[in-house]
Amino acid sequence: MPLKLNSQIGLSAQRSELRDFSGAARLYARFRLARLNGLDPIAVQERLLLRLLHRARFTRFGEHYGFSQIPDVSGFQARVPIRRYSDFLNEWWQKGYPDLTDVTWPGRIPFFAMTSGTTTGRSKFVPYTTDMRRAAARGGMDLLCFHLMNRLSSRLFGGLALALTGPSELEPRLEGVNAGAVSAIALGALPVAFRNRLLPPPEVANLPDWQEKIERLVDLSVDRDVRILGGSPNWLLIFLEALARRFPDRSARLSSWFPNLELIMHGGVNFEPYRDRFRKLLVGSHAETREMYSASEGVFAIADRGDNEGMRLHLDGGVFFEFVPVDTLPSETPVRHWVANAETGQDYALVVSTSAGLWAYLVGDVVRLVDRQPPRLIVVGRVENGLSVFGEHLIEAEIAQAIAKATASFGLSVLDYCVGAITAETGGHHLYLLETIERPSAEVRTKISERIDAHLCALNEDYSELRRRNLALDAPEVRFAQPGGFVRWMELRRKLGGQNKVPRIITDEPLFKDILATVPVADDGEAGP
Repeated sequence: MPLKLNSQIGLSAQRSELRDFSGAARLYARFRLARLNGLDPIAVQERLLLRLLHRARFTRFGEHYGFSQIPDVSGFQARVPIRRYSDFLNEWWQKGYPDLTDVTWPGRIPFFAMTSGTTTGRSKFVPYTTDMRRAAARGGMDLLCFHLMNRLSSRLFGGLALALTGPSELEPRLEGVNAGAVSAIALGALPVAFRNRLLPPPEVANLPDWQEKIERLVDLSVDRDVRILGGSPNWLLIFLEALARRFPDRSARLSSWFPNLELIMHGGVNFEPYRDRFRKLLVGSHAETREMYSASEGVFAIADRGDNEGMRLHLDGGVFFEFVPVDTLPSETPVRHWVANAETGQDYALVVSTSAGLWAYLVGDVVRLVDRQPPRLIVVGRVENGLSVFGEHLIEAEIAQAIAKATASFGLSVLDYCVGAITAETGGHHLYLLETIERPSAEVRTKISERIDAHLCALNEDYSELRRRNLALDAPEVRFAQPGGFVRWMELRRKLGGQNKVPRIITDEPLFKDILATVPVADDGEAGP
């Protein structure tokens, strides 16, 4: 039987029987942040790279590139070329997989982390080590430290943490070699005291049907002292909407369900389209949102300040960072910066070398440094995920911002979206498919394309020029998906779950046609089903 929500929920009803060790955690947070604030970014990163090179000098990769003769960062950049995942797979990993012993990292690789990429392609399995697992756990703890020092009266560790992540089970590949979601791998590095406070339990976390998992999470979470929520923003909203449907008599705010909630940890997708909805949900709550920039390749950056102020680079997390101007990537010798000489305000392709045997590995994200001391960045898009069918040169961050502002102006909250191009003999236009929590009226559906168009004209000169002169680019078209449309599409593609995301910008024409043909849309004469 589902648990029932009490008619009156207050702090007394939400008291936890768990031992609260927030005070001890705050002492650690003070020590840890003092250490982080005292780090010299240049010295830390150079020492880290040289340590990684030293450890891997006798691997096949290290001997091939003469790691033992590399004296500094510039020497590494001169010897070791930038590679994509497919390059590593074809040249170094595929032949021996899953037994990668002394190939690009010393010893046998014990884990393979499944990427959380979009539904556009097959999952990748990235080498992952115990060093990376410890670093990931430390990165999560650092985020909690920033929260604790921002809320000196915090009782964060007096209750539970609810995480919308992938399965917690790992799949054996060989004896001592396992594969699975990076969240499942990192779980093993958490202290038992933390693991005992996590929801959902394994029998729910491992459910293959995400819609069933969401409903079970609703049952598990009500009347529980949840103080941390974690997951991708769109899946968190799906969970919270399920709570609202289950208890329509209560205010649809986080304070109604989780009065002791302090922290929402999010990541995985651009937060901008979801920011306004979370702001409304947080009315009356004392919780805050914090973003973690992490991937199957490691933890890269953590929100250390306020919302939308960038994320601090995870300097001592087993990852050496390089920053490459995107327009130089096609060159045989792309320009390669690092924390010593990368500039703020510039957009770079992120390249990493890690303690899992990734060397000058192109992550695929485009980032922008917003501070140098300490290095702080924002994610602005994907290297291969811009929209420039007509020469408009739009990046994902611009599209996300335009959608967020346009929908917010009509009081709409975005749940999911994608955009692609519709071409014609003499030009064409962009087509946006939006799924919002509220049901838009017919009038809104006719006007919102004008708002998106206007915001993009203000953000991007190339787009504005094409639109002003009507040069090959017509006004955008917006369609509204019926509720649950994107979820059904992902389910049909067997890509439903927190490890998968709807592709935001779709340049693959067959894929875009498939999503348009599959996702039902609201008719102009009605406000939804």
